[in-house]
Parts: sequence; structure tokens; C-alpha cells
Amino acid sequence: MTAEPIKNEGEELTDPIAEIPGFEETESRIAVMGHPIHAMSVAFPVALTFCTFGADALYWWTGDAFWARAALWAAGTGFLFGMFAGFSGTAELLLVAGIRVRAAAWTHFIIAVTLLALLGANWGHRLYGYEAAVLPYGILLSALCTGVVAFTGWHGGKLVFDYRLGTSKRS
Repeated sequence: MTAEPIKNEGEELTDPIAEIPGFEETESRIAVMGHPIHAMSVAFPVALTFCTFGADALYWWTGDAFWARAALWAAGTGFLFGMFAGFSGTAELLLVAGIRVRAAAWTHFIIAVTLLALLGANWGHRLYGYEAAVLPYGILLSALCTGVVAFTGWHGGKLVFDYRLGTSKRS
């Protein structure tokens, strides 16, 4: 059982994190004409992660080497685009005080870095012998990457839509 904080009449409780200088500063600094690069670039690794899993499933279903080769390219391209999105997101995290002070932003960062490690492992697993790499470990890695990308994407969307992080304050 937790005790409720004692509040005197007329006294208002405040969030100590909200008192940190720069807390309200959440506008993107890594942007092109007001459009945040991180928000624009994350769509590619997300889509390519799902494509890798889809290509693995189609290879498993059809046995056609085309799908194993497509999964190799999707995994590699998803990893490389993910690195670009990760660099821009890390820059936002470190440069914008209102983003940096929020624990939820650091949680998103840690999940996203984990995803990048998994995407790199998935690509590296396929580099030498992409057909043999699909079953069973390639498709399992792809399924894991799909789950992690969905989780980090949901969490990142929450940062933007609920907390308005990395958005423009202009009307």
C-alpha cells in the first residue's frame, strides 16, 4: 500500500521532471524545411523488416530461391536504412533537451538499438548462403525482428502523438 502525498489546501503538486529547464523544448532539430528526418526515415526499415518476414514465409511456402534472395536484400536494405534512421533519432535524442529528459524517449532508443542489432544479425546470417539461411533460423529471426519493430514503432508513435516529441510547434 502506498501513501498518498499530503497536500495542503491551495498547494499544487508538480512533476519534478517538468521543472527541468528545456522540458517544453521538443521541436525537431534534425529536419528539412520543418519535416523531421527521423520521422520520415523510419518508414523504410519498418516496411523492409515486414518484407523480410514475408519473403521468408513465401520461400518456405514455395521453395522458390527468388524469395530467399529477396529476403536477403530486404534484410540488408532494412538494416542500412535503420542505421540512417537511428543516427537521426540519436541526434534528436541528444540535441533536444525536452526529448532527452523523458524516460520514454530513452526506452524507445534502447528498443530501437536492440532492433538494429537483430536486423544486422538477420542480414549477416543470410550473406553467405541465403537459401540455406531461411529455414529455420532466418524466418525465426525475421519473426522476432517483426515483433520488435512493431513494439518500437508503437512506442515511437506514442512519443510523437501523445507527447508531441520531435514535432514542429508552428501552426
